[in-house]
Amino acid sequence: MIKSVSQEDAWKGEANCKICSIRDTVLFAGLEEKDFEHIHKPIEQLPLQPGDALYHAGSKADRLFTIRSGLVKLVQYLPDGTQRIVRLLRATDVTGMEALLGGEYQHDAIIMQTTEVCVLPIDVVQRLSKENVKLHHELMKRWQRALSDADLWITQLSTGSAKQRVARLLIKLVCDEDNHCELFNREDMGAILGITTETASRTVAEFKRKGLLREMRPNQYVADTDKLQEVAEDLV
Repeated sequence: MIKSVSQEDAWKGEANCKICSIRDTVLFAGLEEKDFEHIHKPIEQLPLQPGDALYHAGSKADRLFTIRSGLVKLVQYLPDGTQRIVRLLRATDVTGMEALLGGEYQHDAIIMQTTEVCVLPIDVVQRLSKENVKLHHELMKRWQRALSDADLWITQLSTGSAKQRVARLLIKLVCDEDNHCELFNREDMGAILGITTETASRTVAEFKRKGLLREMRPNQYVADTDKLQEVAEDLV
């Protein structure tokens, strides 16, 4: 069920957004109250469950999305039908940037964990971008960040041994100072790293045996980032 947030609620931060209410999101952080007065379409909050699709490759790109919480994968399908996950999106990330140029979405955006997003109509973003220098600058920063993430994805997660790739991914998944991380199914791990599901499963099991991962509850771990970094850099 989609929840629409009024302009007034968006400005006041009364949308019950613990992570990135509209006022506090990175993308809209530079907007002032007068800017919200020009938003004539409601900002929608969309709760999603694992397996849901935010959008599909080839569909009309007419909205941007800010991830408020959860985890989203961007998927491309190879000619043989296999999938490669080309990016992971987490809280405060913006996706659907290709909508700024018109045309179609380039990936399938699939929910991996319980997720909530803000849906931003492209005409609203484009108009505000023209009128607000801070927003325009932030959009350019987000675009550059997406390019940088794509480069890192290639250099860190698609090269080296399977152990190195898994270690680098685990480090990226750490979400707080206590080194907590939430894993997902091994098939998705394989699709991210370009390794088989069996290799991903075997490597995670080995890391658990050696104490690099300590399971707190199903799929919830505490990671030894120092030791994982040694594996990632091939220092062991």
